[in-house]
Amino acid sequence: QVQLVESGGGLVQPGGSLRLSCAASGRLFSTYAMGWYRQAPGNERELVARVSKDGSIQYADSAKGRFTISRDNAKNTVALQMNSLKPEDTAVYLCNTRSLVAGGWYDVWGQGTQVTVSS
Repeated sequence: QVQLVESGGGLVQPGGSLRLSCAASGRLFSTYAMGWYRQAPGNERELVARVSKDGSIQYADSAKGRFTISRDNAKNTVALQMNSLKPEDTAVYLCNTRSLVAGGWYDVWGQGTQVTVSS
């Protein structure tokens, strides 16, 4: 019953910055992690950054040093600060929540927000 709503995407020049935000509503039972993935045309969905309930963080190698993820567990929100953006960062960015349920992991996805990095 979880719903995710992303915001903050847009058009930015190379070297610029954007801040993405995701708000989760509904009952987030057994939520283990929240994070951001992206999918560019012709590419598979890839992890950008993820923060677990205990605060541990994972970044894609391409994001390290440029992107920062933050999570407010009490408010069920997660944000992604994206600096030094490159054209190859262009993609639809998707918010994700991951829960541990019987049988394994269960993922919920937002609709996505477009990020375009171009001169």
